[in-house]
Amino acid sequence: MNHSLFSNADTSVKKIEYPLSIKVIMIDLDGTLLNTAEDLALAANLMLKDLDMPQQSVSTIRSYIGKGIQKLVKRTLTGRLDDEPDAALFAKALPIYEKHYAHNLSVNTRPYPGVLEGIKVMQQAGFKLACITNKAEAFTIPLLRSTGLYDQFEIVLSGDSLPKKKPDPMPLTYICKHFGVQSHEALLIGDSLNDAIAARAAGCHVFCVPYGYNEGRNVYELDCDAIVESLLDASKLIKRLP
Repeated sequence: MNHSLFSNADTSVKKIEYPLSIKVIMIDLDGTLLNTAEDLALAANLMLKDLDMPQQSVSTIRSYIGKGIQKLVKRTLTGRLDDEPDAALFAKALPIYEKHYAHNLSVNTRPYPGVLEGIKVMQQAGFKLACITNKAEAFTIPLLRSTGLYDQFEIVLSGDSLPKKKPDPMPLTYICKHFGVQSHEALLIGDSLNDAIAARAAGCHVFCVPYGYNEGRNVYELDCDAIVESLLDASKLIKRLP
């Protein structure tokens, strides 16, 4: 892993001046704020057990994370990223998964190193903070509350808060309008292709962390402004616009 503070995807093309001048910071949940993989996998394997299907490793299920719980369930059932399971099987499996996940939201889930420290520095600097996730609100809010993060954000957008979710830019443009800022005055910090695509489409800056999920793909291949080892490191690359 590259342990430098940041790394541009292509420095020959993009010349980014640091620190970036912004007003709003939007942060992804799974794989960025919280390490949720073990609990997502726990619920998936409990679902598979109920369905009399073979259980899967945490690392395998970890590669399925990134496009919401419905996609995670489909991938768990098929063992592939883009295949569709039998419709009747999926209809049976989804509520089973949701039941198990609701009961195991924060058994092992914890903030990543540097998250609490980074948020504190960002708040002290006067940035507006938002959480944007593709996770359904029924899971997002209890999870943020149980991990002590809910009150750190002025607004939380879940995967079902708006008609569209990442990689569509709608949640990002909504946040910008909510805070009354231009898109280039906002930064999204995430861990996946979804985050990079959404930010580019919205015209926002985007940093990516290397420790997240990104559906098993290399984060260094993403089109982002910087790879940051933690939220605390991200705070060193930005300044508050007056």
